[in-house]
Amino acid sequence: MTAAHTATADDGSADRRRLARGGGLSFVGSAVSAALGFVATVVVTRALGDAGAGQVLQLMGVLTIAMSFGRLGMDSVGVWLMPRLVDEPQRIRGALTLQLGVALLGGAIAALAIALVLPGLGIGIDTELLRATAAFVPAGCLALTALAALRGLGELRGYVVLGSVALPLARVALLVVAALALATPLALGLAWSAALAPLALAAVAVLIARARRTGAAAGVRGPWLADGALVRRTLGYALPRTLSAVLEQGLLWLSVILVGALAGSAAAGDYGAASRLIAAGLIIDTAVRVVVSPRFSALLHAGRLAETEALYRTAASWLVLFSAPIYLLLGVFAPLVLGWFGDSFRDGAIALAILCGGAIVTFLAGNVHSLLLMSGRSGWAAGNKAAVLALNIVANLILIPLLGVTGAAIAWAGSMLLDALLATVEVRLLLGIRPGLAHVLGALLVPLVLVGIPAVALRWLLGATPGALAAAVAISAIGLLVWARLAGRRHQLDELVAAFRRRG
Repeated sequence: MTAAHTATADDGSADRRRLARGGGLSFVGSAVSAALGFVATVVVTRALGDAGAGQVLQLMGVLTIAMSFGRLGMDSVGVWLMPRLVDEPQRIRGALTLQLGVALLGGAIAALAIALVLPGLGIGIDTELLRATAAFVPAGCLALTALAALRGLGELRGYVVLGSVALPLARVALLVVAALALATPLALGLAWSAALAPLALAAVAVLIARARRTGAAAGVRGPWLADGALVRRTLGYALPRTLSAVLEQGLLWLSVILVGALAGSAAAGDYGAASRLIAAGLIIDTAVRVVVSPRFSALLHAGRLAETEALYRTAASWLVLFSAPIYLLLGVFAPLVLGWFGDSFRDGAIALAILCGGAIVTFLAGNVHSLLLMSGRSGWAAGNKAAVLALNIVANLILIPLLGVTGAAIAWAGSMLLDALLATVEVRLLLGIRPGLAHVLGALLVPLVLVGIPAVALRWLLGATPGALAAAVAISAIGLLVWARLAGRRHQLDELVAAFRRRG
């Protein structure tokens, strides 16, 4: 083996160790966030029922889409740009000021649109609820942009503590208080939104402290105002990404809003509960993406395509291995899980099973969207999202009147599949990075056999009962652990375990 090959292999192993260590911390944060998000949804559904919960879940969708627009792509800029400014530390302060300022301005514009425009569109959400919660949109934009910049600067711990633990914990606490005190859509909507204000203050404070430490370590301070070249570089990337982010969140939340408009608030509550479970199941995807995105940017900036491809394939394999079991169990035991929100929510069981299947299939592409964005192709990503959202809207308008929440689930799953296919083809053509589909399909076969078969058998024998679910979880866990011990080396799980041991 040549010296160059040895160096590449060592670098690839280092990237996998970095992914394992950072992914472990991010996974813990994502798991806590998902668990608290599930608790928050239970509080809302139990306090309000499916019709009232539909109002609040629709509101969450509106605010999330508004904050995606309001950030004006500055969160993605933070993850993409900050790793590339390692060699220019004197420009970091100016870059941060620009990102936070633009996000705050965009948030104010989005808040005005919610308060003044949306009430007249008849989307099925109470006007008072919209206007009362719109005030927190600028704070949300500021907070999420600051957290993304922390990721870009390598401050993963601060990102996880604030964004994945503190925010959802504050939301649950406020929701519980609101549910006990008033139990109205307005009270719970305000509780969910108000947690953004203290998060914004904390995130900006931690970011400023991190920027100062980075400058001190480099022996430079740099101005707090961005120069013209940096402004052009930032806006050139951010403008297409703004459209992409809005469309991306639209794909996640638009179905809930359309279900409410076409089938009523009760149906929106059923579908919203199912879609929130899908969001909660994204803990592995979130954990991996948080770590690999800045690394993708740094490797691509340095022209190290072979290492980028190796990291991408490893991340995709781990994503499938660890996320597919969650969705298999959710899909098979959908009636039981949805029943935790209330008996009326069991109507969304088929929709949840379809959503779970769609999520598993799209995970075969790995973090391909992050790879495309971190290569600087934000315009391509925006074009993909526009095409996918158009398909999603048309499919929803056709299928919801025919099939209700099941039709919305089919539309979402088909849209996600198209999104993954487009990005995969573009990464192959634009970057020359191959997805390694055979390797990832091999990874998928493991949970299908060790989790899917026992779960289906137990559901058939015992029904969708707590005992059957507990038995399925236990059998699946034992099977996966045995497999990891005997054959996990093929998917670099030995390096994952070694990285955690070294960290310990």
